[in-house]
Amino acid sequence: MPIRIPDHLPARKTLETEGVMVMDSSRAARQDIRPLQIGLLNLMPNKERTETQFARLIGSTPLQIDLTLVRVTDHQSKNTSEDYLKSFYSTWDEVRGRKFDGFVVTGAPVANMPFEEVKYWSEMLEIMDWTETNAHHTMFICWGAQAALHHFHGAKRYRMPKKAFGVFRHKLAGGPTPWLRGFSDSPMIPVSRYNDIDRSSLSNDLQVLIDNDEIGVCMLEDKVRPALYMLNHLEYDNRSLADEYERDVKAGLNPEQPVNLFPNGDTSVEPENRWRSHAHLLFQNWINEIYQTTPYDLAKIGLNE
Repeated sequence: MPIRIPDHLPARKTLETEGVMVMDSSRAARQDIRPLQIGLLNLMPNKERTETQFARLIGSTPLQIDLTLVRVTDHQSKNTSEDYLKSFYSTWDEVRGRKFDGFVVTGAPVANMPFEEVKYWSEMLEIMDWTETNAHHTMFICWGAQAALHHFHGAKRYRMPKKAFGVFRHKLAGGPTPWLRGFSDSPMIPVSRYNDIDRSSLSNDLQVLIDNDEIGVCMLEDKVRPALYMLNHLEYDNRSLADEYERDVKAGLNPEQPVNLFPNGDTSVEPENRWRSHAHLLFQNWINEIYQTTPYDLAKIGLNE
C-alpha cells in the first residue's frame, strides 16, 4: 500500500520518480481499511528536503499510511514561505487534539543553544508530554532526541572537541530487538552533530541499541515510554552531508571533509549512499511494530495501552 500525502506537495513528484507509491485522497477513501496515522513534526529549516527524506522511508511499506506534516505554532520560519506552510502543514495547536499511531520529531538547527533558550521550548515541552498520551510510538531524531532525553530522563549533553561529521561505522549494542531486525552487525550511519550525550547521565530506563566508541551513542530505546531516540541521520539522502560541507566551505568556515563520504576524499565525485538499506529497515521495522500493537480504535491510544 502507498503513502498518502497532500496532493500537491512537492515531495510527491520526487517520490513517484523513485518508485514510491503515492496515493491520492479519493483512492484512499475507497479502501476499506484503517490507514496508520503518522505525524512528522518538522523542525528543520529546509522543510521540503526533510519531508521528502522521511516520506521516502515511511512510504516504503506494504501498509497504507496517512502522513500529517506538523510545525510548531510559535515560530516564524525564515527559510520556508508562510503560504507553503499553510498549504501543507498543520500547526501544533491544530493537531493537539488528535491521536497518532506513530509520531516523528526531527532535528533542529539550534544545537549550540541551551534547551531553555530555544524560542519554542515551552511548546516543545507540551509536545513531548503530549506524545505520551496521543502517540502510540514516537521516534525522536537528532536534536529532537537530545531534547527528549533531557526532558524525560535528565540526560546531559556536552560539546565534543570537534564536530562529528561524516559516515561512521557503528555497532549493535543492545542484543536482539525488533527495531533493528535485519540490520548488519556494523552499519554505516551518517552523523552531523557537535554534541554528545554523557553516558554517565543515562538512566537505567534507557537501553543503548546502536553505539560508536569514537563519537558516542547513536540510538536508544526507552524502557518506560514507547519511544526511540536516534541521535544520527539514517534519513539523509546522498548529498545531505556533501551539501552541508560545501555550504560551510563557501561561508569561509574551513570545515574538515566529512569522514568516509567522498570516494578517496575526492570532493568532485558524487558520494555513494552506504546507509540506505538500514534506513529503510529501521522505518519498516518501526511501522511494522506499530501496526502489530496499535489499537484499531485511535481513541484508545494512550489509554492504559
